[in-house]
Amino acid sequence: MTDRRRGLGDFAGLWQVDRRIDDRLGQAMRFVGTALLTGDDPALIYHEQGQLSAGQGPAHAASRRYCWRAEGADIAVYFDDGRPFHRFDPVGSCATALHDCPPDRYDVRYDFTAWPDWSTRWQVRGPRKDYGMETWYRRTG
Repeated sequence: MTDRRRGLGDFAGLWQVDRRIDDRLGQAMRFVGTALLTGDDPALIYHEQGQLSAGQGPAHAASRRYCWRAEGADIAVYFDDGRPFHRFDPVGSCATALHDCPPDRYDVRYDFTAWPDWSTRWQVRGPRKDYGMETWYRRTG
């Protein structure tokens, strides 16, 4: 179902999350957990929690929150404190977005080709950052 327009409500619910982070300046990391998107149109709260491990070290609890808002045909993603992060169009098989935070640049590609499973791939570069991060989402329940 990659040819239909997804709306904000299509992302509501509980998702299994599996993330791999390739930090070219540090070590590889992995996050495993869940993302719960709850709320009502025009906004959902994205709350992610799970375990983050680096290399062969022990896993530690990790979490993050965002606000997803329907803005026209797009979904706008905001940091938990209300600052804008990025926006994407959820139609079709993929979408791209940019978060320019000088001196750092965050590029993301959303992939919906296996909907309702989906993924994101981030490339982050800056004077002290150089990593790729891929996250897979699978609906639970």
